[in-house]
Amino acid sequence: MRCLVTGATGYIGGRLVPRLLAAGHEVRCLSRDPRRLRDAPWAGNVEIVEGDLGAPGTLPAAFADVDVAYYLVHSLGQHGFEAADRAAATNVAEAARAAGVRRIVYLGGPEPAAGDGPVSPHLRSRAEVGRILLASGVPTAVLRAAVIIGSGSASFEMLRYLTERLPVMITPRWVHNRIQPIAVRDVLRYLVGCATLPVEVNRGFDIAGPDVLTFAEMMHRYAAVAGLRRRLVLPTRVLSPSLSSHWVGVVTPVPNAIARPLVESLVHEAVAREHDIARYVPDDGLTGFDRAVELALARVRDADVETRWSTASGLDAAAEPLPSDPDWSGGSAYTDDREIRVAASRADLWRVVEGVGGDNGWYSFPLAWSVRGWLDRAAGGVGLRRGRRDPHRLLIGEALDFWRVEEIVPGELLRLRAEMRLPGAAWLELRAVDDGTAGSRYRQRAVFVPRGLAGHAYWAALTPFHAVIFGGMARNLARRAEREGWTS
Repeated sequence: MRCLVTGATGYIGGRLVPRLLAAGHEVRCLSRDPRRLRDAPWAGNVEIVEGDLGAPGTLPAAFADVDVAYYLVHSLGQHGFEAADRAAATNVAEAARAAGVRRIVYLGGPEPAAGDGPVSPHLRSRAEVGRILLASGVPTAVLRAAVIIGSGSASFEMLRYLTERLPVMITPRWVHNRIQPIAVRDVLRYLVGCATLPVEVNRGFDIAGPDVLTFAEMMHRYAAVAGLRRRLVLPTRVLSPSLSSHWVGVVTPVPNAIARPLVESLVHEAVAREHDIARYVPDDGLTGFDRAVELALARVRDADVETRWSTASGLDAAAEPLPSDPDWSGGSAYTDDREIRVAASRADLWRVVEGVGGDNGWYSFPLAWSVRGWLDRAAGGVGLRRGRRDPHRLLIGEALDFWRVEEIVPGELLRLRAEMRLPGAAWLELRAVDDGTAGSRYRQRAVFVPRGLAGHAYWAALTPFHAVIFGGMARNLARRAEREGWTS
């Protein structure tokens, strides 16, 4: 079959594509910015088309001659996400019906039981998207999953960091609600299997693993699998979901904007009420919670995380212009340019450039970078804790601390776009250049396009520190390349 995958740059979509290919399907990926899929290991085996679920005029070409359309996009953590998701789902429903698509497959969230109290906006939106697709006139399968356990998933990262960093936890009441988590490998198997559902199937399915646990039990069992001492969990009635999400934002890499809807979802019990999906997609041995954690930790330990939650960008994250010219915006732009000769080959220099961030840091004034990350977290931003997916290699489109990899030319250029809270737009370019000798040159440029008076004031306030932050970064990065060159 020809399968269209929306959200191929996201956590689930990026893993689904190679599995659809392995099952013998043709795959077409829809992306607002096709460059973001350029470095995917399977990019040469799929068709990539440019389009935007929020712009219906861009969709007919993407849906033409498609048998199965996978809807894996949502605006979690972004302003006005309910309206954006509603519009996107409506556009997909209309485009799929007009193109004669034979099936839609949607991965949503659990539906709280009646009388469970107010439903969180996140779950309410996921359920609404499912209803829109089921009413599209195209046979639709809505898969409802609660907590997904897999390396790089937001839920797993939240569980992992809370358990590893807090041997004693004061927890809200929701940690004692029952949850039926599912391993990401089982989610992907169900998604692939839904491509061949009978045409008369138009309904939702609960999908879940074999274990029903509370979040507190999940933390205890994670600690056991990870070889940690048993965690002490002290319940309290004080922590509301809002306060809990702020706490999660402080302790884990998951920012408050994403932690809050996740926490609000956990306020409701999430236990499968049926297992009808097994009539169409055989279970083939569901993965238990402990085994799912073992597999995820092995991926993290081996730096072999396929995709991460931070790779995804939501529906309203439009592609930014490239800062190839400081005057690209037609207005004012500030720059800080540095160039240093390096007594190391360009290859040695590039290894250090591509390894920047994460555990390696930013090579200058670590306290200043940490404080900037803390301030960003306090303002609801992503902060520095997103780290990096792989300690050595970067791919276009993935997150790197509070940056996004906007362009990478191996051996030559790394361009990062800032995703921290700023009164403007910012980029950081790192280049490795041959200088005609045995050495090389390191070129570094920071670009800031201010937004309003606050943006100009922001740049002016930081200018006195640029010699320490940007200058120190250039010098120390060059020295690191020289040291590695001598030892390689």
